[in-house]
Amino acid sequence: MQGKVCLVTGATSGIGKAAALELAKRGATVVGVGRNPAKCEATAAQIEATTGNRPNFLLADLSSQADIRRLAVAFLEKHERLDVLVNNAGAINLSHRKTVDGLELTFALNHLAYFLLTLLLLDVLKASAPSRVINVSSTAHERAGINIDDLADPLSYSGFVAYSQSKLANLLFTYEATRRFDGEGVTFNALHPGLVGTNLLSSNGLRGRVGGLFLRAFGRGVSKGARTIVYLATAPEVEGVTGKYFVDERAVASSVPSHDEGLATELWELSSRLTSV
Repeated sequence: MQGKVCLVTGATSGIGKAAALELAKRGATVVGVGRNPAKCEATAAQIEATTGNRPNFLLADLSSQADIRRLAVAFLEKHERLDVLVNNAGAINLSHRKTVDGLELTFALNHLAYFLLTLLLLDVLKASAPSRVINVSSTAHERAGINIDDLADPLSYSGFVAYSQSKLANLLFTYEATRRFDGEGVTFNALHPGLVGTNLLSSNGLRGRVGGLFLRAFGRGVSKGARTIVYLATAPEVEGVTGKYFVDERAVASSVPSHDEGLATELWELSSRLTSV
């Protein structure tokens, strides 16, 4: 990975941090994204101490479209290429919350941030071809359907339903991007990292802390959870492979709704309107 530039969102904890560390270990120029300046600095120092390769960090709250746009500008000011984009940052929100843009938080953070950041960086990805976009999804998508009219501001809310819908949206976006940008040197793949002991539920008070204990007790470690991210970012055998869904480094079938091209087009058009891209 010497000479490769890799941008990883949600890189201060969990599988994002583990992936950033492994990519740095392999010699990549790693650019992490986080919200907390102190955590960004501490993570950069930890990765440097382990690998001898210090990542750069950019600050952004990825639930805010203005922050995502600032992030893209800041990245492009410092880097002339982007070989790997890892869309990883996400959360489960057990209560209904809205972003500064007035959108339901889980949908905005887990899907629209992937969509907006990828399209803002698409030109540099094309210029760096062959390049790779990696979207972290989940097997939770298998339990989901999507009502396009009810995504951005749902009439009723369930945290796990919203999360599952957002993970289905990640796959619909991955497959639609593959169709739209076929032949332009950028591959788009998605993955399920497994049940991982992370802070995915950390913003939910006591219920989140209890859920976090469950994840840490029964989930796999973050290094194992990050393994498929690193595989998709680095493996020579997936060069040129696009429009696939991976679990444990193997391409597998995703749900029937995830392959609904009409639904994917509707989601793309909605996402485009909501982000003005």
